[in-house]
Amino acid sequence: MTSTTATTSFTEPGPESFGPVRQIGAGDLDVGYVDLGPANGRPVLLLHGWPYDIHSFAVAAPILAAAGYRVVVPHLRGYGSTRFLSDDTVRNGQQAALGVDAIALLDALQIPEAIVAGFDWGARTANIVAALWPERCQGLVSVSGYLIGSQEANRMPLPPRAELGWWYQFYFATERGRAGYEQYRTEFAKLIWHTASPMWDFDDATFDRSAASLENPDHVDIVIHNYRWRIGVADGEPRFDEFEARLAQAPLISVPTITMEGDANGAPHPDAASYRARFTGRYEHRVISGGVGHDLPQEAPAAFAQAVIDVAVS
Repeated sequence: MTSTTATTSFTEPGPESFGPVRQIGAGDLDVGYVDLGPANGRPVLLLHGWPYDIHSFAVAAPILAAAGYRVVVPHLRGYGSTRFLSDDTVRNGQQAALGVDAIALLDALQIPEAIVAGFDWGARTANIVAALWPERCQGLVSVSGYLIGSQEANRMPLPPRAELGWWYQFYFATERGRAGYEQYRTEFAKLIWHTASPMWDFDDATFDRSAASLENPDHVDIVIHNYRWRIGVADGEPRFDEFEARLAQAPLISVPTITMEGDANGAPHPDAASYRARFTGRYEHRVISGGVGHDLPQEAPAAFAQAVIDVAVS
């Protein structure tokens, strides 16, 4: 394993608007996405987390587009302008569903393979694409490392201090938590931003442009199901059982990979040494210094974009 510590002084703020946002039918969804760069450029799929949105890549994506990459940045299910095509589709937030969404989007855009990169939910989804569909993944950039999980593993208790970091997971397991998130989703998101990135001095405009994406009509259902499924108090859909069975085995990832971590990440995250063996191909871990927290692509966009460029080098 190569481990490096990087420092970035890139502080240019992202644009007030990031777009245009296009729409395309893909699997269960009408996906809202941004598509930057030359149409014949090497494809990059960038996946955001919770409670964030596509604006986490509002600076990194144009850097990549200017370097000649075709950069696709979708709103995940339950965010922004992404909508379900049918009212009858289960509002499912389990990990395999999001992985299938990513493959469906690549299919709809007729992209055979792409570099896949993300953070938080997006990093987990990128891990899943790389593990289950390596033929579709030219390279992987994953903030906070190997994040594939399983309900079985999540049944095992953690030490109290670690459990404390997941307080909202237990809150969301209650109907009080659902009602609280529905009523206070903006305040909730801002609290998470502050606790996950305690040294990031973001302004109201930066927060507000992403918070608007949380007003999606399916957002609360997706978030609540995601966290309830993780701890086994909500069922997944049978159509994803085969994928979840494979993911529960913590499958190895063979594609070229760079994992990244900010030096001030306030969200629970594993040490790189604990997951190094999960990556069997060309691999590097980078620590980004300078008070960088959980939303690494937005807090250190140049470092994130450079990792995408570097992982693409064959």
